[in-house]
Amino acid sequence: MSTGRLSNTIGTTLPRKVSVAVLGWLVALAFLLPLAWMLFGSFRTETDLFTSQYPLTPWILFPRTFTLDNYTGVLGGVFSLSVVNSILVTAVTVLVGLLVNAMAAFAFALSRGRGAPILFGFVVLCFLIPFDALAVPLANLFKDWSLWNTYAGLILPGIANGFVIFALRQFFLAIPGELAEAARIDGLSSWGIFWRIYLPLSKPALIGAGFTLFLFQWGAYLWPLLIGTAPDKMLGPIALASLSSQTEVHWGQIFAGAVLLTIVPMLLLLFFQRHFTGSLSTSGSKG
Repeated sequence: MSTGRLSNTIGTTLPRKVSVAVLGWLVALAFLLPLAWMLFGSFRTETDLFTSQYPLTPWILFPRTFTLDNYTGVLGGVFSLSVVNSILVTAVTVLVGLLVNAMAAFAFALSRGRGAPILFGFVVLCFLIPFDALAVPLANLFKDWSLWNTYAGLILPGIANGFVIFALRQFFLAIPGELAEAARIDGLSSWGIFWRIYLPLSKPALIGAGFTLFLFQWGAYLWPLLIGTAPDKMLGPIALASLSSQTEVHWGQIFAGAVLLTIVPMLLLLFFQRHFTGSLSTSGSKG
């Protein structure tokens, strides 16, 4: 390569890389600033939280004095029990949901019946419909079934997820069918093929599917608001919203509660990020 071509290549690629990197950092900063303001705001007093908003100074973000009163206040009330409820409901939803959705995806991936594509199309259609559009009539049915203010009522709607079934089916289709055929020749049942062959090979997809179920249940607001209003069955987002009333708003405690509810999914995403992105990249590899 000549010197002129080398300098021309460096001149065109290096500025482009720098501009993309700067743009990426600016976008990341735009996303991080609200989180940073929420985090530092959880350590501020109510007075310091709003008196430092004007004029524009670094004290808008950083507190002058740190206090843990917001955390002690929010954890001393019903919010701590709601966090435990959220962890319990989400954990059961993820564990049971993974098994149910994986079995459905396995059936759709290996089924050769005429009605299988129609049923799968119905599943895809269902996950395109927002759950909030069905929440109110479904809540009335759950009330008639005596599932109001119960853990079962909070868990059941989050178990079956059309997107999870779709993603797992696409992953299962990428597994060579010869493995299942060889297993059948050796006398392994359909359950054995699913449990001993497909599940062990689908760890990245299962992690991604579990994280999808986790986010759906952990961040749910409308359904727990409709079905779990009792203090002992209240979930985290509902308890966080209850800190604001018509007479007073505890902004410091709201920030502290929001930080606590954000830490869990953030840590899980950071820990399973590689598997989560890998599962999404393989979900459309084969149809």
